[in-house]
Amino acid sequence: MMTMRLMSAVLLFNERDELLMMKRSNNRTLSPGKWGAVGGHIEPEEIGTPRTACLREIEEETGILEHEILNMELHYILMRLFDGELRQQFFYTATTKVNPRITTDEGELHWIPRSEILDRDLPFIFRMMLEHYLSDETSTHPWIGTAGLDSVNDNPTIHWTPFVDPLIR
Repeated sequence: MMTMRLMSAVLLFNERDELLMMKRSNNRTLSPGKWGAVGGHIEPEEIGTPRTACLREIEEETGILEHEILNMELHYILMRLFDGELRQQFFYTATTKVNPRITTDEGELHWIPRSEILDRDLPFIFRMMLEHYLSDETSTHPWIGTAGLDSVNDNPTIHWTPFVDPLIR
């Protein structure tokens, strides 16, 4: 039987164009010791509203409140089969003018300059999404990314599809 894990996270930038990233604690179940975005699991009552889950996670992990987050938009929906589990992640982009106010036992928060983001030890799907985002930040639509193998070398990759209504031109 396949299980499903739903998650929601944010690429939260500040006025200096730095990304708020978390170096995950070594005792975490998912991606211990790796760098990631602020976010987490979608609770059952949030399944239809991943944005609500993302805002809750931001507040829980940083103390930053909804009214302090600007221009929050859905930018990616990522799908991956991992060890018999279907993982679906909603990634938003946003900006803020405030710094985190709290510490969390989930890991350490750091503002990372844009030019240094990909220098971190990142989970596979997060790295691929960041590479895509940093090469195409001006998209006017969200993207669907499905993890799979490339057709040439069978290397892990993400297959990107614009998330648009095919009936609207």
